[in-house]
Amino acid sequence: MVIMETFSSIECFVRSAEVGSFAEAARRLSLTPAAVGKSVAKLEARLGVRLFQRSTRSLTLTEAGQLFLGEVSSSLHTIQNAVANLASAEGRPAGTLKVSMGTMFGRLYIVPMLGEFLQRFPAINPDWHFDNRQVDLIAQGFDAAIGGGFELPQGVVARKLTPAHRVLVASADYLAHRAPILEPEDLGAHDGILIRSPQTGRVRSWQLTSRTRQHSPLVLKARMTMSDSEAACATAAQGLGIALVSMPFAAGYLQAGTLQRVLPDWYVDDGNISIYYAEHKLLPGKTRAFVDFVIEQFAEQGLGQRFSAV
Repeated sequence: MVIMETFSSIECFVRSAEVGSFAEAARRLSLTPAAVGKSVAKLEARLGVRLFQRSTRSLTLTEAGQLFLGEVSSSLHTIQNAVANLASAEGRPAGTLKVSMGTMFGRLYIVPMLGEFLQRFPAINPDWHFDNRQVDLIAQGFDAAIGGGFELPQGVVARKLTPAHRVLVASADYLAHRAPILEPEDLGAHDGILIRSPQTGRVRSWQLTSRTRQHSPLVLKARMTMSDSEAACATAAQGLGIALVSMPFAAGYLQAGTLQRVLPDWYVDDGNISIYYAEHKLLPGKTRAFVDFVIEQFAEQGLGQRFSAV
């Protein structure tokens, strides 16, 4: 009984440290804030040290708390994952799978995989969140995330799915009635459909890269701005300008002939689109199944090659 109480207290402590709040830890653990605070206090009394500095506005780790968190955090996750794996339906991956992914990318390319995934793993319950912002996997309780351009926090690993290339696109009608574009310098005289970051509100400056690894700044007249690549593609398809968009969004338009690449030997290299998950000695079966399945599907469907601009 004492061992189980201690384990519960350690879980309350780790969750509170991860999110910086008894109230938020309580919400994630389905407890009351008072219960979490009392559990941590019992742990402090048992250890004989203060783990948190408490105030009305903040909850911060003491030096002893930081040391203790480093010692117990990974072990706690390993034990929890082992219990979850043993509790899986007849040894098969099971449980709620909380995943974050970009809104349009997820709808276009990940959601269509769901049927086959559930056929293979019927005991897994998807809990998918569609958002173009980076999430904190550990603090927000996500099992995995799919996206690009994310900083890699400590304790999180990434498996590459595809290069994150951006290409210049326009309609045939627009190009037929405008000055020819033979070099990057020719873009300066053309109407640009620019992408504004929904996070920062700014229009990023991009550098073009050629197949021969030459570089040139991207300069377009700002005719209009959009915060969504799919909207930019649809706007460019109306003959309203040249857009720089991610290959996953441009691919369907290019295949249909609605848009065509401008300066097809040039593109923007924006890193990779990857699948992210917390690094554990014993990864939960549901997470391992999802990561392996998505990587397999990208390979089988040739999406890595389809999204490459070179």
